Amino acid sequence: MLVEIDELFSDTDTIVVVCLLFSTVLLFSLLISWRKTRQRLHVSEEQKHVIEGEEHRMFEFLHTLGIALEEDHSAFKLHREIVDGISTVVSSRGGALYLLDRARKHLVPKAISKKCPLLIGLPVEVLKKVDGDVRALKSHVQLSKVPHEEGMLGAVLASGVTQMVPDVKNHEAFRDAFVHYHGNVSALVAPLKYGGRDLGVLAVARKHEEGAFSESEFELFQSASEQAAFALGNAMIHQEAGEKRKIVNELRTAREVQQVLLPRQRPQIEGYRLEGVNRPARLISGDYYDYIALGEGRWAIVIADVSGKGVAAGLLMAMCRSVLRSELTRESDPLKVVSQLNRQLFNDIREDSFISMALYVINEANGKVQLVRAGHDKAPLLRKSTKVIEWIKPPGLAIGLDDGDVFDRVTKLYEFELEPGDVMLLYTDGVTEARNHAEDEFGADSMINVIKSSAELGAENVVASMLKSLDTFVGDAMQSDDITMIALEKR
Repeated sequence: MLVEIDELFSDTDTIVVVCLLFSTVLLFSLLISWRKTRQRLHVSEEQKHVIEGEEHRMFEFLHTLGIALEEDHSAFKLHREIVDGISTVVSSRGGALYLLDRARKHLVPKAISKKCPLLIGLPVEVLKKVDGDVRALKSHVQLSKVPHEEGMLGAVLASGVTQMVPDVKNHEAFRDAFVHYHGNVSALVAPLKYGGRDLGVLAVARKHEEGAFSESEFELFQSASEQAAFALGNAMIHQEAGEKRKIVNELRTAREVQQVLLPRQRPQIEGYRLEGVNRPARLISGDYYDYIALGEGRWAIVIADVSGKGVAAGLLMAMCRSVLRSELTRESDPLKVVSQLNRQLFNDIREDSFISMALYVINEANGKVQLVRAGHDKAPLLRKSTKVIEWIKPPGLAIGLDDGDVFDRVTKLYEFELEPGDVMLLYTDGVTEARNHAEDEFGADSMINVIKSSAELGAENVVASMLKSLDTFVGDAMQSDDITMIALEKR
């Protein structure tokens, strides 16, 4: 599983590199194509001078984006460079970048130039509150989320088309009496898309006295906006890949912590030999097993399976282990221990979750074994004397399904003895329900066959043979559930 995750992120890194290379090539190919088109036009010397200035500003903008893509993926810096750069390209008073939030319900301001004219409408109560206070107005604008389908910005995003707005206050989005726009401002507004996905809106603006935007400036803005969207999309891929790596590293750390909770070595129980293993389907396991010395020659052997997989199951497993160990220090009756465990955990377990558990208490002095089976899988016991499998399956309800009354009525204490040479296998359903590519299950019959063929060589051989048989059966299919086993042998 770890190899698959590493390969996944290796693929993500490759995608990022390819995107970066492609974007750089595309930026400069577009610039070259644009320059050739402009050079074919018959223009005056003055117009040539204007064109050369535009080309220079466009080149500087593309160069800045290229550096940002290759060297820096700081979102704040990239946003600021896009706004400042595109404002320079079209010689506007200022610009603003609004991106969709995670819920994709609002446009959130990410960068707004200091001198950028207002691009959003304001409710009457806000206008009254700021009452001409420029600083308060700017603060409000910097913090204001815009519903993704409202206002001029929302209208442009919905249209999917770059627009020239000669007079912002007369835009149809500001006809609502509750939202007002003041000022004589013209704007260029572009929807930003990457890979067919809406990212947000980029806009530049001028006051009317500064002159209207020309068709040439509109074309420049449209081309520069497309490249800005490409840069933002690449940066987002890089950021997402980094976040995923961070999550995986944190999960690996959690897995290491969880491994500490599992037994580090088999217990030395007089007259018995045990071998246990836990193989998680993901980095975090919802299964666990434990050996607990109770004193006076008594040992508790625990195996449990939390419904579900991953982090949530792993946290519940750790909680279960902690409470169980605490209860075992206060109570010698295993049935009362499990009953109290259920009562303590019931309120902390979601309605769609539960814990199946089997608690065995071995007494070295009299050779008896006590069992409380709280909804866990029945255990196969191979008797050496008869070569026959007995299924140990006293009644019991899984933990977390009932607050106590029904659980206590259903769950019973069971006592039995093992003879020398007898072997038991305690397991979670990840063993019997292991699937191959054909969706066939390993099944109880296959498990029994492995026990019968390997038991003579002891507990360690039973576990090793079971893992080998599972690997052969499953092949390279993905492990679907956590696998936990304990082989218990009476010597």
